[in-house]
Amino acid sequence: MKHVSILITNEAVLASIADPRIMFTGVNDFLAAAGKPPMFNVQLIGLEREVRLHGGLFSVHTDALISEVEKTDLVIVPAFGGDMATTIKRNEAFIPWITDQHHKGAEVASLCVGAFLLAATGLLNGKEASSHWRFADEFRKMFPQVTLVDDRIVTEQKGLYSSGGATSYWNLLLYLVEKYAGRDMSIMAAKMFALEIDRKSQSPFIMFNGQKTHEDEPIKKAQEFIEANITEKISVEDLALKYAIGKRHFERRFKKATNNSPLEYIQRVKVEAAKKHLESSRKNVNEVMYDVGYSDTKAFRTVFKKITGLSPVEYKNKYNKAS
Repeated sequence: MKHVSILITNEAVLASIADPRIMFTGVNDFLAAAGKPPMFNVQLIGLEREVRLHGGLFSVHTDALISEVEKTDLVIVPAFGGDMATTIKRNEAFIPWITDQHHKGAEVASLCVGAFLLAATGLLNGKEASSHWRFADEFRKMFPQVTLVDDRIVTEQKGLYSSGGATSYWNLLLYLVEKYAGRDMSIMAAKMFALEIDRKSQSPFIMFNGQKTHEDEPIKKAQEFIEANITEKISVEDLALKYAIGKRHFERRFKKATNNSPLEYIQRVKVEAAKKHLESSRKNVNEVMYDVGYSDTKAFRTVFKKITGLSPVEYKNKYNKAS
C-alpha cells in the first residue's frame, strides 16, 4: 500500500486538497468493488491539527502533523493563494520535511502554483517544472535555476512532478494513478470523474501578457511599440534601429528582459490578438490573419498552432459561440 501525504499548507486552495484525496480514495473504492485490497493510505498532513483556509471560511482537520510522519511514498503539495513569496515564508517549515522525505525515497507532486513551494526546496534546481501560465514570469524571477515549461500540463523529473494551471492538476493525478495502479485504473478514474485523459498541453489557455516588470526602458518601449502596431510587419532590424541599439545586443537585451526573443514576442502578440478576433468576431481565418499583419496563410497557421497547440480553425470552433 502506498502512503500518500497531502500537505495542508497555509493559504492552500481547498479544492487542491480535496481533489487528490477524492482521486486516491476513489481508486480504493474501485478496487474494493472489484474485490481487491486498497492501494492508497491517504492522509492530510499539516503543521497544526486544524488549518483554517479561505479567510477562515473553511477549516481542515489534519490526520497527522509532519513531525509524526517518518516516511511516506508520495507527497502532494497543493496550490495556494496570496503573494507567492509571503505564502512560501508562511509555509517554510514544510521545506526541510519535503526535502527529507524525498531523500528517503518519496516522490513529490506539486499542483498548479504549489510548484513555488516545491521549487523553494531546491529539489527542482537544474530540472524542468510546470505551473500556472499566469505566474510564469514571477516563477522564473524567483527560481532562475529551474526551467519552467510554460505549456506542459505534466512534468516529471526524477520523482518530482508538477502540473499546469488550475484544474489541469487532475491530469497529473491521473498520471500518478496510472503509474501506481496501472492504465486500466487510470482509464476507469478518467471515466468516473469525466476527465480527458492524456491531455498534455495548456497552450490553448495561455493568455500572453508580455513581461514588463524589468527596468530596461528601451526594451519596454519596443514591447509597447510591437503591441500598438499589430497590423504592421515589424522586423527585428527595424526595432533595433528605432531604439539605436545594435541588432545582436538588442536581441540579447530583449531576451533577458522578457524571456522571449524579439521574433517570439512579435509572434505571441499577433497570435494573442488573433485569438481574441477568433473568439468574438464573425471574421474568417484569412480576415483575422490580415488583421494581425500576416499575408502568408501557411506561416500564420504554423505560428498559431505552435503557440496555441490548435489550428486557427480548431481554435475558432472551440471558443467562438457563433461558430
